[in-house]
Amino acid sequence: MPGTGQTAIDGAAAEIAEAVVAESAYMEELLVRLVEAPTTLGNEEPGQEVMRDAFRALGLDPADMPLDEEMLRAHPAASPFSWDVSEKRNVIANWHPTGEGGRSLVLNGHIDVVAPAAANLWRTAPFSAVRDGDWLYGRGAGDMKCGLAIILGAVKALRGLGLAPLAPLQLQSVVEEECTGNGALQCAVSGLQADACVVTEPFPASMSISQVGVLWFHVDIAGLPVHAGDAQEGANAIEAAFPVVAALRRLEDELNGNPPEAYRMFEHPINLNIGVVRGGDWPSTVAAECTLSCRLALFPGQPVEWLKQKVEAAVAHAAEGHPFLAAHPPRVRYDGFACAGSEIDVEDTLVTTLSGSYASLEGVAPALVSTTATTDARLFIQQGIPAVCFGAWAENAHGVDERVNIPSMISAAQVLAVFIRDWCGLAG
Repeated sequence: MPGTGQTAIDGAAAEIAEAVVAESAYMEELLVRLVEAPTTLGNEEPGQEVMRDAFRALGLDPADMPLDEEMLRAHPAASPFSWDVSEKRNVIANWHPTGEGGRSLVLNGHIDVVAPAAANLWRTAPFSAVRDGDWLYGRGAGDMKCGLAIILGAVKALRGLGLAPLAPLQLQSVVEEECTGNGALQCAVSGLQADACVVTEPFPASMSISQVGVLWFHVDIAGLPVHAGDAQEGANAIEAAFPVVAALRRLEDELNGNPPEAYRMFEHPINLNIGVVRGGDWPSTVAAECTLSCRLALFPGQPVEWLKQKVEAAVAHAAEGHPFLAAHPPRVRYDGFACAGSEIDVEDTLVTTLSGSYASLEGVAPALVSTTATTDARLFIQQGIPAVCFGAWAENAHGVDERVNIPSMISAAQVLAVFIRDWCGLAG
């Protein structure tokens, strides 16, 4: 329900808010179906089928938007990727306007999720949606299938009231947000014309106005394999990775040295993550190779190529001081995220209007925040479409026991529905 800080809600907004409450069970049921579709990279289609059915049940005509691999590999905003995307597709639905006036809008969410990692650490099976009190657990519950349920709940409530937008409204369920942004990029460059985009990532009681960029890189380290009994005659690639990691940690410290004002609230905004280590092939053989797969962030305004040069210089410096790597330098390659950060002006009409819609229900304005993650909002901003993130209260994204607060989903859907009124205009 709307927040208790509100002193008076206009009648139309109150009616919309109540209509959203009536769709609470619908939103939860949709979220359960989505969570129980394990849409990890390469397995997104079962979730997209759920979204097609959901769009169709709302009386909208879903359309597939296949990924154009050739375009994506060539586009300057695209990230490099080594996998096949030729069979992947976004699912979109256009809610066509019934009149004139208002401003066009995109509501965007991603269907893909990261792997649950150590499933044995979870309190429940990761891909089994489980309700416990106000919380629903499951991989993707928060990041960000709750956002897709919020979008559809808001739209269903408005349609149930016999209302329709005065300006075009496009609903998007996209793929590959967690690794490249290929899905949102396909939408953003496919002739899309919109006055704004709201990505329903889990930003409760707040709105994202600045986000870091992200670089995924992989360091291939060579060794010299010999029998473990003659280890001193070989070169262990896994142990050679240790000074490389140390050099990258020093780079991380450097990057955190003077953060922009928007990121000074964070103790450590730029994080290096050694996400995957692969090396060796036998306990009694000195490791012949090792690969570090890493994630590193960069502030808005810092070019991706600049960070690549920093990474390569750090790895080269580590190799110079190593007896084997000096003659056999590691190779740095890029596969996955390679994206700059992005920002939106706090005075942008999207920010002020969504803030007003939120305040009309909650009695206070939402916080305007920066984030140390990247989202698909950047791709719309880069194409000249103002974009922010706003959504539910979720916890443990990418971690163990990911969960979303169900009442916060209802509140976010109420705000979103009122925002559609305030931005697009509505007619009965």
